[in-house]
Amino acid sequence: MPKEDRVDLRFYIVIPAHNEENFIEHTLQSLANQTFLPQKIRVVNDHSTDNTAAIVERFARKYPFIDLINNTSSQKHLPGSKVVQAFYKGYENLDDNWDILCKFDADLIFPPNYLDELNLAFQKDAKLGIAGGFCQIKVDGEWKLENLTDKEHLRGALKAYRKKCFEDIGRLKTAMGWDTVDELLAACYGWKIQTFEHLKVKHLRPTGQTYQTPVSSKQGAAFYRMRYGLVIGLIASAKSAWRKKSWRLFIRNIKGFFKAKQSGADFLVTPEEGRWIRRYRWKKIKQKIFG
Repeated sequence: MPKEDRVDLRFYIVIPAHNEENFIEHTLQSLANQTFLPQKIRVVNDHSTDNTAAIVERFARKYPFIDLINNTSSQKHLPGSKVVQAFYKGYENLDDNWDILCKFDADLIFPPNYLDELNLAFQKDAKLGIAGGFCQIKVDGEWKLENLTDKEHLRGALKAYRKKCFEDIGRLKTAMGWDTVDELLAACYGWKIQTFEHLKVKHLRPTGQTYQTPVSSKQGAAFYRMRYGLVIGLIASAKSAWRKKSWRLFIRNIKGFFKAKQSGADFLVTPEEGRWIRRYRWKKIKQKIFG
């Protein structure tokens, strides 16, 4: 797109951060070094007991588009609800003058052209609702693709949402599985989700490294709450276990699924959305089997 034809979008970024003193400086510096700068970066210091807040304050003094909010919550690091609740602490006081809202983790290093590339992608395609790059982790001294990353699913660590899409999906769910249900609902309402393999983001701390083992059963509960149904829930559990090379995870997921069903856990989507999600999931499964 010729530069004279560009009308740059306004990017706001919210970063939940819990005890990230070893990483957040790298994240903020990589964002401050972007060739296309965001209008706001809000870091939510979520009950950190280390120097996270002091590091963010240092950046805030140097860069006027960075600010800090302190939040008091449980120190227990759980996936889903805790991180999204912290995200909302940062989101709730933002003004409404944004076009693209990013939820980023505090342990990432972005390439300098990351936001510029997303800015262009959102401008080129009015139906692009959620976008982001690929996460890499360091293995034996080399940066390699994180095994949770693929072309069909954008990592929850680095999501960027167009405003109308964010509104259509009912914002983010405060539950494990939020970074899957957001994409399903976006597709349900006619939005595109796109990952950009050439935008390689270094993930300094692999996903799940700080989670406790019993938490994994909540993934099965999330499959139930997304109205997958038993068969798709079994397939999704097997896929997750295969990726993480742990069949114990498969058993925990199934137990979590049935526990959620027996307890009458609230669903994350409406019955109509659930029917669409099941049809969509079956379509994807058939495509992978039959090509």
